[in-house]
Amino acid sequence: MLEKLFQLKENGTDFRTEVIAGLTTFLTMAYVIFVNPAILADAGMDKGAVFVATCIAAAIGCFIMGFVANFPIAQAPGMGLNAFFTYTVVLGMGHTWQVALAAVFMSGVLFILLSLCKIRELIINSIPLSLRTGISAGIGLFLAFIALKNSGIVVDNPATLLSIGHINSFPAAMGALALFLTIALVHRGYKAAVMIAILAVTTLALLFGEVQYAGIMSMPPSLAPTFLQLDFSGAFDIGMLSVVFAFLFVDLFDTAGTLVGVSQKAGIMDKDGNIPRLNKALLADSTATSVGALLGTSNTTSYIESVAGVAAGGRTGLTAVVVGILFLLALFFAPLAGMVPAYATAGALFYVAILMMSGLVSIDWRDLTEAAPVVVVCLLMPLTFSIADGISLGFISYAAIKLLSGKGRDVHISVWVLAALFTLKFIFTA
Repeated sequence: MLEKLFQLKENGTDFRTEVIAGLTTFLTMAYVIFVNPAILADAGMDKGAVFVATCIAAAIGCFIMGFVANFPIAQAPGMGLNAFFTYTVVLGMGHTWQVALAAVFMSGVLFILLSLCKIRELIINSIPLSLRTGISAGIGLFLAFIALKNSGIVVDNPATLLSIGHINSFPAAMGALALFLTIALVHRGYKAAVMIAILAVTTLALLFGEVQYAGIMSMPPSLAPTFLQLDFSGAFDIGMLSVVFAFLFVDLFDTAGTLVGVSQKAGIMDKDGNIPRLNKALLADSTATSVGALLGTSNTTSYIESVAGVAAGGRTGLTAVVVGILFLLALFFAPLAGMVPAYATAGALFYVAILMMSGLVSIDWRDLTEAAPVVVVCLLMPLTFSIADGISLGFISYAAIKLLSGKGRDVHISVWVLAALFTLKFIFTA
């Protein structure tokens, strides 16, 4: 049955190898079950319900990716997208988390339509590589900023806007330890490096009485506080259209980049560089996003940590299915997830930031018309505390710089349209 479903022999693998690959991938990305509830809880959502939604949405995405697309790529609510959900849409723009969930659902449906209509290639190819890279790096910087803020290392200051916090405080010391431990363990090749660092800092917080022991295992919390709590009444406001687009835009390029990277590593691409069953893989991502919104979590996306499983020999969808099963088993560790303080996840956020910023090496820094918009995106996302504003200003600056530099013809029509729409947005919503 497994051979028929996943073509193990044809892909040069076997059951044992796929199981080990799935376990490896899960260990590298299991931090999401601690980090995602912590971030969405800042939006006012029930932490226990988000924990359950995170595990179920991840499992559904993995199962679709495994059984339908037969790809060794795992899925879960994405880092960056959850930060955008909480800190930009809810806390920044003042929308309720119910409205934000509706926007996530709408972006998932649009993603499904784009995948079915095969428009995604046009969209992906029309956006300059420099802007795509800058957006990913900017989200990384935004996550790093949140990590520093959650640890109390960076605090607000009425005179200078920002300044260093009480660096000798327990949260700041633990946040720094979480980062140092994460990087050291990753460097030493520990597959579960991020999760080990989170659990180590949480243990220290318990020993010092900073958090209260609540147990390790229990039956899963109730999903009721977030299940089907979408509010579409505010999701169709003009101001929310840019939010829906931002969710779709970031998810689309994040998924596309991950699929390309993992496919290259796994040898799935054909000789022309095309990825077989790509539309099925994109449908898995978009369907999981829509279902995840119904359950109560932000966009579900493909995880670059899947490369770890591929490196361990994973070549088929069985790897993703194993990851999905492990996410379902994780449902019974809700008390442990509930004890994790915000500063314990700082190392994970900073580590993800480093991964997302690594793409900047591909930017042609000698061409200022390409490099300058990248810097605009990277700086303004964290400094405006808004991923959406960073993306918008990136498009506007790219179009304006190219036009004034005499390179207007190099800009795709879709970039001009988006730059114009973003400009009108700032004019009429300022």
